[in-house]
Amino acid sequence: MYSPPFEYVRASSWEEAVAALERGDDDAHVLAGGQSLVPMMMLGLAAPSLLVDVGGAGERTIERRDGALVLSALVRHIELEQSDVVREACPMLSEAVRHIGNVRVRHRGTIGGSLAHAESTAELATVAVAQRATVRVLGPRGRRTVPAAELFVTHLTTSLEPGEVLTGVEFPTAEASGSGSCFLEIARRAGDFAMVEVAATVSVDQEGRCNDVRLVVGAVADRPADVSDAAQALIGARPEQPAVAELARAVADEVEIGPSSHAGEEYRREMVAVLVERAVGAAAERAEP
Repeated sequence: MYSPPFEYVRASSWEEAVAALERGDDDAHVLAGGQSLVPMMMLGLAAPSLLVDVGGAGERTIERRDGALVLSALVRHIELEQSDVVREACPMLSEAVRHIGNVRVRHRGTIGGSLAHAESTAELATVAVAQRATVRVLGPRGRRTVPAAELFVTHLTTSLEPGEVLTGVEFPTAEASGSGSCFLEIARRAGDFAMVEVAATVSVDQEGRCNDVRLVVGAVADRPADVSDAAQALIGARPEQPAVAELARAVADEVEIGPSSHAGEEYRREMVAVLVERAVGAAAERAEP
């Protein structure tokens, strides 16, 4: 199937991209890596009247600055996967990106494109919420930052305003010690859409007792579900198996499970319990002071 005709603009800067989007109509789309948008166009699920290519709008940079991992929106998945800076500053991001599609997808797809696309099973959306990332945005009214937790509205829908483009992402850097993280997912086969994702971070004090736990479940509803409030039951205690298993069961029983063509609700709910227990347990082990 071929896409209907469309106007194409290759922006040489983020400002030029915003200006082009302002000239377009409601069907104008941004093209970054194209690994999500182009297949949708070929299937007739998206029909942009204007395609604004931002591949040349900025540099692909990975920096550790002012207590944060600072990424250009154009950084490709393969660069995240191979970067020692990412591995040290945000291990969960490095871990999660390996689950994205296949090696061809990871060589073209970008972090900004993935987050702006807001696919409900996307690994990077779940990690961004779990790590309390913020995204940098440029639009007709200037620049602003948006917490990742406020970016995702529902499936394929974000809080970006008309004419805005996502230009960068910042992840708070991991602590030197006493903090661990883990990302797990289950899919029918490697590279398929995830059926369940879990991202967990655990911080412990010198006695091995939890002082902070963050937990996000992805790929089960229309956006990542932050269930960190339920995990507060572990605060002040050692994250040992009975307590972690109880937490996992409570999260699985309460989390919203939406429809999926890959597996039934009952199975996915059970997998939430399994992955929460494993992810929190692994994060706690990695957090040993």
